[in-house]
Amino acid sequence: MGGFFGTISNQECTTDLFYGTDYNSHLGTKRGGMVTLKDNELKRSIHNLENSYFRTKFESDLTKFAGKSGIGVISDTDPQPIVMNCHLGRFAIVTVARVNNIREIEEGLLERGRHFTELSSGKVNQTELIALLISEGKDFVNGIENVFNAINGSCSMLLLTEKGIIAARDKFGRTPVVIGKKEGAHAVSSEPCSFPNLGYEPSYNVGPGEVVLLTADELVQLRKPNKRMQVCSFLWIYFGYPVSEYEGINVDTVRYNSGLAMAMKDNTKADFVSGIPDSGIGQALGYSQGMRIPYKRAIVKYTPTWPRSFTPSNQATRDLVAKMKLIPNKKLLEGQRVIFCDDSIVRGTQLRDNVNILYRYGAKEVHMRIGCPPILYSCPFLNFSASKSVLELIARRTIAELEGGNDEKDLELYGKTNSEQYKNMVESIRKKLNITSLQFNTLEDMVAAIGLPKEQLCTHCYDGTGCFK
Repeated sequence: MGGFFGTISNQECTTDLFYGTDYNSHLGTKRGGMVTLKDNELKRSIHNLENSYFRTKFESDLTKFAGKSGIGVISDTDPQPIVMNCHLGRFAIVTVARVNNIREIEEGLLERGRHFTELSSGKVNQTELIALLISEGKDFVNGIENVFNAINGSCSMLLLTEKGIIAARDKFGRTPVVIGKKEGAHAVSSEPCSFPNLGYEPSYNVGPGEVVLLTADELVQLRKPNKRMQVCSFLWIYFGYPVSEYEGINVDTVRYNSGLAMAMKDNTKADFVSGIPDSGIGQALGYSQGMRIPYKRAIVKYTPTWPRSFTPSNQATRDLVAKMKLIPNKKLLEGQRVIFCDDSIVRGTQLRDNVNILYRYGAKEVHMRIGCPPILYSCPFLNFSASKSVLELIARRTIAELEGGNDEKDLELYGKTNSEQYKNMVESIRKKLNITSLQFNTLEDMVAAIGLPKEQLCTHCYDGTGCFK
């Protein structure tokens, strides 16, 4: 997915920019970048984060940054920020985006005489492509509208200009853009958890397709928000940090309410409830309350060297890291019937390994409760479950096995809770993962826990909807 942070102040901003960007680290895995503006000069630095952390990479760079405005990014795609000089002026840009029709746009730009300079693995840098689309506008707002009209996917962005920071949210609001304010300064972030320790108070949620200009002292609307919104529901289930709020709705409260609702329908006999760190914990606390049985920490994440943001791109290494950073508590597990709560099952490989470890450490029964419905579709918007094939998804592999190789047969019925197809799929997944029992949250209960109308949420991963163009 990725996340960004920007700040503009009447004072030096580098410290706020550094820590604010770092607070987005759990959203991306590949690269980090920062750029500041001072005396019309842009200072930029980009580092690879695949084998390290943002702070360790950028601490030694801090002395070269200076200025009262800057933007930073934790990127899941290409190197950023990009610096552009065009008829609109000189600006830097960071994006949280997925462009599915990048080849088509690239060909169109080349036909119009444009050229590309920033390459990543031999491919066009999508943030540079977005910057070129902006540069074709008569002004920044018109250029941003060019992006909204051209791309198939999603794009939120920050532009660092001489007049201030321009923030634009994806035209359907799939990713959040939140404004924070303190005396003599504004900040903007994908993650509002970046605000409290830097002294900012959340002050405004940028709407879908809305464009605003931030200065140290004011916020100016440059483009009104669109009427339709489909914000990613997975923000509350998995991506979001527990203390963050999107559309005014707290992440951990959603997870707690989700677990509580699931527990009210569960008559499983168990000794205690435990959460798979980190995003399963809030759900497990709600589950414990609903089941009226204790919550215990049967699995603990080793945080000193295995933060959530350390997620290698290689699948085999990713599986190993997922195993190594979670440590079971043998004394709590021995002879116990345990309900474990987790956010989702994507490929199933990590969960299978974790379950086998739990049994090896003495668990008598392992019951898994998942905070979202089965994932039946790859995400076309945020790079979540961005599999090369939907058959990498355990639910689709299972359907193919049940339907003689046809993973698309009766997809709608497989996504319908309590249909025979759904029950057969869940049972087959349960057997694959060697789990005593397995239950997924229903789409209806997940939406109710979030609290927004279904039509304002993107639920494409579960039911294939949410493909506004």
